[in-house]
Amino acid sequence: MAHSVSVPRRSPLNLYTLETLVAAINAAPQDWRPLVLTNGCFDLIHAGHVRYLRAARALGKRLVVGLNSDRSVAALKPKRPIIPEQQRAEVLASLRSVDAVVLFSDRTATTLIEVLQPEIYVKGGDYQLETLPEAAAVQRYGGRIEFIQVEVPSSTTAIVQRILELHGEESPSAWSPQNQP
Repeated sequence: MAHSVSVPRRSPLNLYTLETLVAAINAAPQDWRPLVLTNGCFDLIHAGHVRYLRAARALGKRLVVGLNSDRSVAALKPKRPIIPEQQRAEVLASLRSVDAVVLFSDRTATTLIEVLQPEIYVKGGDYQLETLPEAAAVQRYGGRIEFIQVEVPSSTTAIVQRILELHGEESPSAWSPQNQP
């Protein structure tokens, strides 16, 4: 006989608003600094994301992930996100390397940087200092920018493309082996 288990929905402790994050850092700066900040959409989290976040976390005492809201993802990437912001935030917050997740609605993380002033701001190796929109904000207060090159076994775009190649326009309900002749 199968039993179903009800799992209560609760917010992980490391999901913050910008205001509550600032309060937590100000209450115990020695527990947070040097602070590392990164940001991104983190839609369909994969091993490349996990490796990147682990490497970023190793650069300081705490890692804060600025997570693009659904609205800002849609402005940056048409037809995205695939996963809603609250679910993306919960998955990120559950990773051991992530100490805090904060949603933001801007196209860039400049406001997060200006408010949090992380000692280290991290982006992937596919970014360059000359074209990084947040670079000036970090440089104004003397922060450091690090680019982390991580071997990425996949990307969200590649995952989506592979799903489309395998299943085309058929409905996801048709993917189940039970529906095969």
